[in-house]
Amino acid sequence: MMPFILQISTKVATALTDSALLSEPAVTGIQTATELPPNEISMFSMIAKGGIIMIPLAIMLFMSIYVMVERFLTISKASKQNVTLLASIKEMINNGNLSNARNLCKSVNTPEAIMLEQGISRIGQNMQEIREAMDKSGSAELARLEKNMSVLNITGRIAPMFGFIGTIIGVIKIFYDISVAKTVEIEVISTGLYQKMITSGGGLVVGVIAFIGYHFLNGRIDKLAHRMEEAQIAFLDILNEPSK
Repeated sequence: MMPFILQISTKVATALTDSALLSEPAVTGIQTATELPPNEISMFSMIAKGGIIMIPLAIMLFMSIYVMVERFLTISKASKQNVTLLASIKEMINNGNLSNARNLCKSVNTPEAIMLEQGISRIGQNMQEIREAMDKSGSAELARLEKNMSVLNITGRIAPMFGFIGTIIGVIKIFYDISVAKTVEIEVISTGLYQKMITSGGGLVVGVIAFIGYHFLNGRIDKLAHRMEEAQIAFLDILNEPSK
């Protein structure tokens, strides 16, 4: 009986020892994992992993932001409306003060007023000539407001293409690194994956910003053009009133 009890005790002690040995590394691993600080990467470091393609994308981004801000300020200034302008012009024309009406338009100095000044300067000519002069003036003013807008249009189209080029370069790098290392471990392909995803995302972000800016500013120009058309019609109606 005694040998049997000793045999059981030995087996239990061995099992407890094995259990302790097995559990010790797991606890150590957990402790090590919790003690390690989390990996952090700055935004600039992440963008830099996109490679050389990020340089033209950055240039396009800064150019787009500059054009958007500059055009926004210019269009906002041109869109200021003088609600009494047409009424004042009508009164001056009826009183024969054409020079005062022209000076008023020059002092307001908006695309709408510049167009009206061209119409006032041709009073006495036939209506077709007055209309054509105002149309040319209005078109010239709108073209001035659209200056450099092509930068946003082009950037919105080609920025995603640059991102796609970066994606292709990243894929090529992945296969090259695999061929050199003779393995597909994540450490080997991570550099190419970073470049592939960052350039794709960067190209799309720059393209979306330029696309939104282009159509937003164009929308404001279209509103101003519509207002200029209404001002032209109202001005021609003023000229036609005496003949009624």
